[in-house]
Amino acid sequence: MPDALTFSTAAQDRTLSVGVVGLGYVGLPAALLIAEAGFQVTGVDLRRDRVAKLNDAVCPIEGNEPGLAELLTQVVQSKRIRFATDHTALSEADVVLVAVETPVEADHRPRYDALRNAVTSLAPVLRSGALLVIESTLAPGTIDRVVVPALEAQGRKVGEDLLVGHCPERVMPGKLLSNMRHLSRVCGGTTPETAERMRAFYAAFVHADLDVADAVTAELTKTAENAYRDVNIAFANELALLCEAAGGDFAKVRPLVNKSPGRNVLLPGTGVGGHCIPKDSWLLLASDACPDPTFGVIAAARRTNDAMPLKIVERLARELESRGGQLQGATIAVLGWAYLENSDDDRNTPSAPLCQELEQRGAKVRLHDPLVLPVGVAKEALSQVIEGAAAVVIAVGHDEYKAFDWSKQSVLVLDARDALRGKSVMGPLRTLGC
Repeated sequence: MPDALTFSTAAQDRTLSVGVVGLGYVGLPAALLIAEAGFQVTGVDLRRDRVAKLNDAVCPIEGNEPGLAELLTQVVQSKRIRFATDHTALSEADVVLVAVETPVEADHRPRYDALRNAVTSLAPVLRSGALLVIESTLAPGTIDRVVVPALEAQGRKVGEDLLVGHCPERVMPGKLLSNMRHLSRVCGGTTPETAERMRAFYAAFVHADLDVADAVTAELTKTAENAYRDVNIAFANELALLCEAAGGDFAKVRPLVNKSPGRNVLLPGTGVGGHCIPKDSWLLLASDACPDPTFGVIAAARRTNDAMPLKIVERLARELESRGGQLQGATIAVLGWAYLENSDDDRNTPSAPLCQELEQRGAKVRLHDPLVLPVGVAKEALSQVIEGAAAVVIAVGHDEYKAFDWSKQSVLVLDARDALRGKSVMGPLRTLGC
């Protein structure tokens, strides 16, 4: 195993060979930035179609993702990166990052099938002295309880012939490259030496603080920061509902609350989607130190945010009834399938339970999204989706919806993302909390 000074020098000289396992919203931008920094990179993903596209410099991530497609073309043409479907392609790698999904199932417990498969496949392949870093978000204690035992079951000695650490990502769609370049990271090593090597490596492409810690601190930090945001979103959602019930206007209350020092009430919406926040609260609560993960403010916030699609449907039903209509048999145009504006990421999208609830109540749903739609839903022009609808629900604040000329549409609009504030709207406009 090379000593720490030799490793640090190799990181500075860009002579380390780097592998990245999992080429999604985290692994792909990481691989591209590492290649841009001057390292030789091999990206591995089990999806053959994705690997074929990447080797042809075709970016599989759509939406407004500044610089991503251009950087892919640049590093592929420079021959500093290649893509494969087999972990054996990483046999010469000095550093390997793992960025696979770590989902939470209906029982709120983490499922580490993809992580275990990746680690088990890498164990017999990695060279002696390699640094293995898990970037996937993990429940506290997962490195010690899952990753290390999986490696040692394959005969590897963690801390001796293999170094292991956890450096959780801090990115969101629409800002992948910018976040990865400029947001601080926690380098959590299973040993202090491992953490220092991680910092030396990440310093080559992360232009922000790199804080050295142990692995469990890194696990706690990432899950805690997303749980914190989840709780704050839940407060905004609950406050919006309370404002509505009291006959107030959330849009007036929020800025007045935020004038008080230290207050920052967020905006309400249709719920919380994406790969991270809906599950990371449960990952934090999955720790052995938490005897009852269903109790407490974090779990309550999860339930509040998960309930928002139902609350939107209930609000829409009341609005229709106040105009002499009903939800049963009505055609409702739902605008937005991605979980985030101007993104094609539809993981855990709140629009899914929203549409399901509408259909269960007898409504006919027309769905529109400029970037992503569920399988079987045909893409139509926005004006076609709206035409003849009894109401429109803006579930995602895509730019296309903000730029649309609503002054010619007499339809009822329930703007669940406050996307049309200040716009000229011909028909009735309702937002959350008023």
